[in-house]
Amino acid sequence: MGRAIFLLALALVIGGPSLCGQSAVDVKRPEERAREQKVVEREEKKKAQSTNLEIRGATAFKEDELRTVLKEQIATIHDFGLTAARADDAAFFLELFYRKHGYAKVDVHYRIESGSRLVLEVTEGPQVILSAINFAGNSQVPAEKLFEYAVGPTRERYSRLQKELPFVATDVQEGADLVHRYYISEGYLNAVVDPPQYHFSADGTRVDATIPVHEGRQYFFGNLIFHGNTIYAPETLRGQMLDLLSQPYTEHRVDDISRRLQAYFKARGYYAVKVDATGESEQATGGHVPVIVTISPGPVYKFDGVNVTGLQRLRPSYVRNRFASLEGKNYSPDVLDEKFRELMRTGLFNVLQINPQPEAGNSLQLDISAEEAKAKEFGFSVGYGTYVGGIVGLSFADRDLFGYGRPLTTSIEISQRGYKGEILWDDPHFFESDVELKFRVSAFTFDFEGYSKFEIGARTEFSYNITKQYQVGVFGSERRVEIVSNDIKDKFIGETRYFVSSIGLFHTLDLRDSPVVPSRGLVLGQTFELAANALGSDIEFFRTTARASYFIPIGKTLLEVGTRAGLIRPLKESTSDITAIPIDERFFNGGRCAASPSAISGRMIIGAIRLAGNFIPSLTSNIPSPFTANYRARFLSMPATCCPKRIIPASMTCAMGSARGYVTNFPLVRSGSIMG
Repeated sequence: MGRAIFLLALALVIGGPSLCGQSAVDVKRPEERAREQKVVEREEKKKAQSTNLEIRGATAFKEDELRTVLKEQIATIHDFGLTAARADDAAFFLELFYRKHGYAKVDVHYRIESGSRLVLEVTEGPQVILSAINFAGNSQVPAEKLFEYAVGPTRERYSRLQKELPFVATDVQEGADLVHRYYISEGYLNAVVDPPQYHFSADGTRVDATIPVHEGRQYFFGNLIFHGNTIYAPETLRGQMLDLLSQPYTEHRVDDISRRLQAYFKARGYYAVKVDATGESEQATGGHVPVIVTISPGPVYKFDGVNVTGLQRLRPSYVRNRFASLEGKNYSPDVLDEKFRELMRTGLFNVLQINPQPEAGNSLQLDISAEEAKAKEFGFSVGYGTYVGGIVGLSFADRDLFGYGRPLTTSIEISQRGYKGEILWDDPHFFESDVELKFRVSAFTFDFEGYSKFEIGARTEFSYNITKQYQVGVFGSERRVEIVSNDIKDKFIGETRYFVSSIGLFHTLDLRDSPVVPSRGLVLGQTFELAANALGSDIEFFRTTARASYFIPIGKTLLEVGTRAGLIRPLKESTSDITAIPIDERFFNGGRCAASPSAISGRMIIGAIRLAGNFIPSLTSNIPSPFTANYRARFLSMPATCCPKRIIPASMTCAMGSARGYVTNFPLVRSGSIMG
């Protein structure tokens, strides 16, 4: 009865918060705009099929396909009437379509019959194939390299498996322009590429193109000559662009020199720095162009104050406090970018703009314009597991509880083996510091193979990031556990009703390139936990777990290889006494959770004995395969998004592990594996 009352209370917490809509501006998501565009296209296609239009002489393409090509022009005729100008537009675009497919001699004429009937008469002619593209005058760059640029505009519309491409004169001309741009990008400043010359076969079905090239000399970077107040030594400044200086000379790379040096000075507080780089190609010697760099650094600026506008529900102090640590420090765009990313990760904002504004005394005020996202989110889930059976879940989250920017999440999940409820309060800035507080209250029941349990408890956790990669934390936990039924011999069960009070610490080293969507990197983590009578615990033990995962990119997918290990020991009783540690606190091997990357608590029956132990190693490999889901839900009057265009991870896992322990003074060592 008590368990039902507790879960009912959780349900009331989920339904209790106000379900009124948010006042933030509802910005259309990209997928919504795409859906609207598809609706417009479908309407245009319907109009294209219903308009009084006849296409005569077309044999290479079906009429439905040609109508689709002309859907915009036909829709205009459908809506505003047929005129000579609109008929001419339709004929022009139809002819353009044919030419894009190699019909170089196509001719399309229009005729208006009975005042409202449009007839397009097509004289297709033969499809012309591009036999070859030859280059004349290239001595430094091989023809094979130039060919890829010349044929690129046509190739991008066809598969690379298609050997013969249609001849499209505009594409070949565009390809010649790409060849010229390639020469410029490789330092051939005086390169000239003449218009293509075409040579048709006798029957007019094939054409050879010749592109004359005048390469000229290739140029490289010469000396960098610095003028103005450079602040730093020339060797230091030159070191910021060694990769650019080793490449051929181009005007684009000269502009990159200015951008590199501006970024270098701004990262050191010179907000108003001006850098002008000019290449002196007329003074080039031996193919090396000197570059004059003029620097005006200006004063060093410091952060001073924040002005916030656009907030509706979130208190402005939340945003100001995120930037309070910057006050009095030198300006740095990298620091601002990191703060911006930190705020956007909270999910509190749709739009966030940070504009530094110079003030008197070489200080910068940050003008922050924000548009809030919807803070409340209602979610539901339906699933099935081979071990737990059917699963139904409900959740409610408020990312901006009372306007302080602290999220509260509540959830209930019911499966064929049990049910659980949870409330999570997350304060990423405890007392406006860099310490994160998480407080979790939960209760659940579960029917394992061999016994059923009920557990209710709370966990308080403080964590701190010493660096971006290294996190440390401490926690305190209190749980009341009851084995409500079992079909295992009592001598193997241990305590069936007990209270656990424990403290512990953990640390994590995350070397992945991205904690959200990693493509490679290593993650290491370890937890230490101590339960003792001095803390009010009925049982005493020391437990530690460790894990390591490495992410390896393989083509477009990702392989995760992980290993885990755990050790639990009673503080007073002998390790040979299996009942010293209650059954639900031991490590188990086998089952759906034992070797998965997310837990080490699976179960496996060996005869009438549940295999358990005080040490468990496991090795896992996992290939995540994300896919997207896009759906919405409405609950009463509150618009709520349930996983809108969110990446949902799916994976294939292979794992193996073992558990070691003692039953009646005989060691039990068993191994198990899981794949799914």
